[in-house]
Amino acid sequence: MKNYLIILFTALSISATAQKMEYSFSLEEAVTFALDSNYTAINSRREIAKALQQKWETTASGLPQVSGNISYNNNIKRPVTLLPAEITGGEPGTFVPVVFGTKQTANAVATLNQLIFDGSYLVGLKAAKSFLRYSENFNEKTNLEVRKGVINAYGSVLLSEELIAIFEKNKAALEKNLFETNEIFKNGLTEEESVEQLQLTLLDVDTQLSNARRSAMIARQMFNVALGIDVETPVTFTDDLDALAMRQVSLELLDSNLNVEENVDYKIAQNLTEQRDLEMQLEKSKALPSLNAFINYGTAANSDKFTFLNDNQVWFQSSILGFSLNVPIFSSGLRNARTQRAKIALDQAQTELEETKQRVNLELNSAKSNYQFAIEKYENAKKNIDLAMRIEGKNQIKFTEGLSTSFDLRQAQTQLYSAQQQYFQSMLDLINSKAEIETVLNTPQLRVTSEEIKNRY
Repeated sequence: MKNYLIILFTALSISATAQKMEYSFSLEEAVTFALDSNYTAINSRREIAKALQQKWETTASGLPQVSGNISYNNNIKRPVTLLPAEITGGEPGTFVPVVFGTKQTANAVATLNQLIFDGSYLVGLKAAKSFLRYSENFNEKTNLEVRKGVINAYGSVLLSEELIAIFEKNKAALEKNLFETNEIFKNGLTEEESVEQLQLTLLDVDTQLSNARRSAMIARQMFNVALGIDVETPVTFTDDLDALAMRQVSLELLDSNLNVEENVDYKIAQNLTEQRDLEMQLEKSKALPSLNAFINYGTAANSDKFTFLNDNQVWFQSSILGFSLNVPIFSSGLRNARTQRAKIALDQAQTELEETKQRVNLELNSAKSNYQFAIEKYENAKKNIDLAMRIEGKNQIKFTEGLSTSFDLRQAQTQLYSAQQQYFQSMLDLINSKAEIETVLNTPQLRVTSEEIKNRY
C-alpha cells in the first residue's frame, strides 16, 4: 500500500509539473522549436534514419554471410536395406535384411557464402544512395512546410488577439454612445431610431467579438499542434503583429532570382528521375551472369549411444569449396519487356522533371506577384484606417451636435470596423506571402544531413 501511494504521488507530481509548463516564443524561436518537435518533422527525420539502415542493408547483402548448422538425429527405428543373399552364401534370388549406420548421429557445419559478381547488386547500391538523397530532400521540403505552417499559425494567433482587442474597444465606445444617446432620447431630444441604429451596431460588434474569441482559442490550439506540444499548453507570444508585419517588407525579394536546381521540389523530381533510371539499369543487369562462392567446414560423429559430449568420441571432419555461376540464356522476351517498361517510366519521369522546372518558375513569379500585392494592400490598409477613423470621428461630432443622422454614424462606424479588419488581415497576408516566396526560394536552407541523423538515432 505504501509503494502504491508513492507511485501515485509521483504520477500526480509529474502531471502537475506538465500542467504548469508554459512556453514563450518569438516567431523565429517558434520556428526553431517546431523544426525539432513538430510531429511531421520528427517522422521525416526517421525516414532518413530508415534510409540509412536500408543503405547498409543493401551493402551488407553483398558482403560475406556466415551461417552455422548443428543437427542431431536419433534413429529410433533404423531403416532396413535388402541385399542379395548370394553375398552371404544364400540362395540366388533371395535377399538378406541389413541395417546400416549407427543409431545416433550428430553434425556441425559452418558455411561462408560470398557474392562475387551480380549486376543487380551494383545497381542496388546506387539505388540505396539515391533513396537516401531523396529522403534528405523530402525532409528539407517538410521543414520548409513546417516553417511556413508555423509562420501562418503564429500570425493567425496575433491577428485573432488584435481583433479581440479592437472589438472590445469598439464595443466599449458603442456602449458609451448608446448610453448617451438613450439619455438624450429620454429627454426627447432625438429620435428612437438613433438608439436602435446604435443597438444594431452594438449587436453586430458583440457577435464579432464572440466569434473572435472562439477563433483565438482555435488559432492557439492549431499553433500548438504546429509546434508539436499539447493543445492546452499556455503559450506567450512575444512578437507584435504590427512590428512583425513591418519587418516582412523586403523589396529585395522581388528582385531575387531562382536557381531551379536549388528548389526542393525540383530536387525531389530529379531524385525520382534518377530512381527510374536505376530501375531500367536493374532490368538490364538481369541479363548478366551472376557468380557466387561458398566454403564450408563440418564435423560429424556416429554412435549407438549418446556419447557426443565424451572426450573419446571420434569426430570426422569435412570441408567443401564451391562456385555457382548462373547465366541467363532465354526468357521468351520477358527481360526485354521489363526493360522497355522501365524505359517508358524513365521517359515519364524526365517529362515530369521538365514540368516541375516550369512549375517552379511559375510558382516563383506567382509568389512575387502575391507578395507585391500584399505589400501594396498593407500600405493602402494603413491609409484607409486613418481615413476611416477621421470619417468616423467627424460623424460622431456631427451626430452629437445633431447635424447628421444615426444612419450616417452607423455607416461610418461600419466602414471603420471593416477598415480595421482589413488592416489586420493585410498584415497576416503580408507575413504569409513572404513565407511563401521564401519557401519557393528555399530561404533559409533547412537541410538535415544524414550525419546529423546518425548522431541522433
